[in-house]
Amino acid sequence: MNIGVDIGDTSVLVAAVDESGRVSERAAAEGDVDVVAAAVAAIDRICAGTDGCFVGVATAELHSSSVSRLIASLGSRRSDLVAQHAIVGRGTAAAVAESWIGAARGVANVVYFGVDAHASAGVVRDGRAVVGAHGYEPAVGWLALNPVEREDYRKSGCLEAEVAAAGIVRRLIWRVKAGDRSRVADAVDGDLSAITYSAVVDAARAKDGVSISVMRDTAKYLGMAAANLVIMADPSMLVLGGIMASASDLLLEPILWELGRRLPGAMMDALKIGTAAIGDDAVVIGAARRAAWTSAAGSA
Repeated sequence: MNIGVDIGDTSVLVAAVDESGRVSERAAAEGDVDVVAAAVAAIDRICAGTDGCFVGVATAELHSSSVSRLIASLGSRRSDLVAQHAIVGRGTAAAVAESWIGAARGVANVVYFGVDAHASAGVVRDGRAVVGAHGYEPAVGWLALNPVEREDYRKSGCLEAEVAAAGIVRRLIWRVKAGDRSRVADAVDGDLSAITYSAVVDAARAKDGVSISVMRDTAKYLGMAAANLVIMADPSMLVLGGIMASASDLLLEPILWELGRRLPGAMMDALKIGTAAIGDDAVVIGAARRAAWTSAAGSA
């Protein structure tokens, strides 16, 4: 049995994934909980009484204390639980899942690029994940796309500071503080700390000018980042996930326009582009698939 674990900032999702990519069992915890303890409890329950239970872990923070604690706790229970080298970034896990059963099914060379609370990316080359010499995968959030130096760029990277959910909200707040009028600020009675990413998206769909402008600026950064990933990896397909899929009505067209401006014509013509198809389960499915690969390699 293969288990995928998706460790978020304040959440964890654990799922058993069968050989066809179907999630047969899941457990989730979020908020004020010990995500490591919750993950261990779920894995122990799912793997109870089974042999050959392998766990793949995906996380936005590859070298976080949560990951270290989880691996140590699982390793102390059963040596077969965590497949060697089955710890990957969330973007790599999503890339594996989308190339296995998702939007890029059957495509051997794929780049996945997704943004939600964080920016992530993954590369599948010749049907296998590319994770780099130190396991950092494409650290897309740190792409330097603005020559201006800012403190938030040093904390999370230039791209992530601009296009992750918190960055989108931050840019709208800056616009409001600069004097622009937005229905988003009106809806929260001027309490700018209450503004959410969803509110910005909803307002853009309702034709709020400031929100539309912020989303267009976001799309410009996203298109530039996607172009850089494509130029480096030369994939057959680019899969866009996270907000680029859920808000594709606002973002996809300007992203494609930006890609067309920044890629060589022949490369753009040869590139297939699609939005992610699996949804929230992509990371755990990819992590479980990665565990299957590494456990098989270890036994070969």
